[in-house]
Amino acid sequence: MEWLKKYRLEKDMTQQEVAEQCGIPKNTYASIEQGKRRPSPERAKLIASKLGFDWTIFFNN
Repeated sequence: MEWLKKYRLEKDMTQQEVAEQCGIPKNTYASIEQGKRRPSPERAKLIASKLGFDWTIFFNN
C-alpha cells in the first residue's frame, strides 16, 4: 500500500513509531503497509487517526 507509506512519511514517522502509537506490533504494521495484510476496522481507525486520513480507504479496493 504505497499510499499508506506516503501518509506515514508525510508525518515524518517510522513504521515503529506508528506501530507503537497504535499499540500494534511493528511487524503487523509493516505487513499492512506492504499490502500483505488487511487491518481490522479497529486497527484501520487507529492508523488513520494517527496519520490523518479516512480509515475507510483501507477497504475501498
